[in-house]
Amino acid sequence: MINLAARDILHGWGKFVFTGVGLGLLIGVTLSMAGIYRGLVDDGKALLAIGGADLWVVQRDTLGPYAEPSSVRDDAYRSLLGIPGVAAAGNVTYLTMQIEHARGEVRVMLVGFQPGHPGEPGYLVAGRPITRSHYEAIADMRSGLSLNERIRIRRHEYAVVGLTRRMVSSGGDPMLFVPLKDAQEVQFLKDNDALVNERARSAANPAFNRPGVPGLLEAVQASQTNSHQVNVVLLRLAPDADETRVAEQIRRWKHLEAYTRADMDEILVAKLIATSARQIFMFLVILSVVSATIVAFIIYTMTLNKVREIAVLKLIGARNRTIALMILQQALGLGVIGFIVGRTAAALWAPIFPKYVLLLPGDAVRGALLVLLICALASVVAIRAALRVDPAAAIGG
Repeated sequence: MINLAARDILHGWGKFVFTGVGLGLLIGVTLSMAGIYRGLVDDGKALLAIGGADLWVVQRDTLGPYAEPSSVRDDAYRSLLGIPGVAAAGNVTYLTMQIEHARGEVRVMLVGFQPGHPGEPGYLVAGRPITRSHYEAIADMRSGLSLNERIRIRRHEYAVVGLTRRMVSSGGDPMLFVPLKDAQEVQFLKDNDALVNERARSAANPAFNRPGVPGLLEAVQASQTNSHQVNVVLLRLAPDADETRVAEQIRRWKHLEAYTRADMDEILVAKLIATSARQIFMFLVILSVVSATIVAFIIYTMTLNKVREIAVLKLIGARNRTIALMILQQALGLGVIGFIVGRTAAALWAPIFPKYVLLLPGDAVRGALLVLLICALASVVAIRAALRVDPAAAIGG
């Protein structure tokens, strides 16, 4: 039986291999879609690992800095440090924007952080940490920025002093870390023309420009040129602290929202990635149906082209079981070739995807089993056609 299938494949090996390669490219796309979903989840987990935070403190009634806008006073961390169990606190801002560099523009998530506090990059692959209070940056390698490169953010130029890896936003944008004060200025402050206009309006407002209250106008104008807002305060807890209890105390006494790592996992995976996951699942279903249809059509066509050979086999006494197994083996052989080509293709083109593609061995094993199952089911149509062949067709009857 195996010899019959092997000989038939060898007889038309060119067409068989070419068909397997075409099927393999389709399987490669399917594996890549699964890898994109795995990459989204893994990027979300890597995002939460940045800075080593245990709690995310954000504006009340918001879902946190990655899902919704959040604004917290930058002096809130002082009172949070007084809560039992809190070991360290760090102010952080996030802003997705386009930045200019020598080769054009790149879309990044600008992260403002305080060196030495939760929220700073976990590690560097090149360069050094930020040591100055202004105009230095650490870039994720996916941004395409290089060490010591000069980039422009709004009105100022920054020097890239360090590079890191696998630090991207939930949308896949590479992160660019800068000192907190610089990030606050970029995100919250107005440009020069807007500031001049705002000062003129304040000076013309009698509520602010009171002759009997010296210093009031200057104080109002100073507040317009300084920002004291951040998007989130990251907390690192003591080893023996109960994160759930600390979060409850923050909600009760500080009138802020506090999320644990489990809460943030839920927000990222169940809310932010859920839509993408459903789309990817629908693509996987469609691609599986298309693959099954193609395999069924190919095997059915190959079977119809061998009607006389099948009739001869029946005439010399071959059982239906033998013929069915021969066709099944051809279908499974097509699936094996297709999977090998698809897995290889997915591994080769994964690095050039704009988003991270994570190809897990477990997914490959499940994909291989699914391909073989689809091929086996697709061969049923061809087997039914083969079993209906009349042995008389071998002699032209």
